[in-house]
Amino acid sequence: MERNTKIALLAVIVIAIVAVAGLAFSGFGGKQTLKIATTTSLEDTGLLTVLEAAFEKQNPNIDVQFIAAGTGQSLEYGKKGDVDLVMVHSKTQEQKFINESYGTQRNVFAYNYFYIVGPASDPAQINGTNATEAFKQINTTGSANPDQVKFVSRGDNSGTHNREIQIWNKTGADYNTTIQGQKWYIESGKGMGDTLNLANEKTAYTLSDSGTYLAYKGNITLVPFVTQGKDLLNIYSMIPVNPEKFSNVNYNASMKWVDFVLSTEGQNIVGEYGKEKYGQQLFIPLAGQAEPTK
Repeated sequence: MERNTKIALLAVIVIAIVAVAGLAFSGFGGKQTLKIATTTSLEDTGLLTVLEAAFEKQNPNIDVQFIAAGTGQSLEYGKKGDVDLVMVHSKTQEQKFINESYGTQRNVFAYNYFYIVGPASDPAQINGTNATEAFKQINTTGSANPDQVKFVSRGDNSGTHNREIQIWNKTGADYNTTIQGQKWYIESGKGMGDTLNLANEKTAYTLSDSGTYLAYKGNITLVPFVTQGKDLLNIYSMIPVNPEKFSNVNYNASMKWVDFVLSTEGQNIVGEYGKEKYGQQLFIPLAGQAEPTK
């Protein structure tokens, strides 16, 4: 009798442990959480909202939660195991993240271009130039007339900010000593949408991903001057956080998200997004294709 009682008690304990473990994994109500750190440029365009709705329709047991930050901050979240997946757009930073075993694999899914935008009056006369020539002109004219020519930077270690720094350095200037801190150079420390609004307020130039610019252009007067070229190519990727480094991450849900975005349905959403709302495609699908080089 005593032996049967012990067995029954043990069975109750085992069932309780399994139940608690199930709740811990799936969340109350049977839902799992998928935490994604994403660039503000993807968030500001509204694309993620559409992808999320379609994904959750297929996976009703997964609740997708986005944390919008610059690429640098998004990768930091990944390095701490605070998120399950990152969606970013700075290849050098992404490869470092993977090489240090924080991420498993880089999955490219879309691209567009950065735009150099500014006031229609074009005080630095950059129209018709390329990216490096435009930045060189802004530096020269801004230094000579800081009240008339200004540039607003993200200044937040985002993918856009890192690309901006690369272009400044390519002009022959040293970003840290001859660009940063100048009177004509303003750092917003904010996301892309807020930076565009600040540049508009200051009648300044800025570097923006094309998607966010097109989403915001109806509310600002800034116009695009340089929109193509290798220096302005902007590729987006998804990287699951390494479950071998952080046992708490929801790797299975991450891979379901990756597979969905790379699927025919996901890529159709990416390619069609913006046409109806903004009258123009914001992203070019890239799944299963070689990365463009220019």
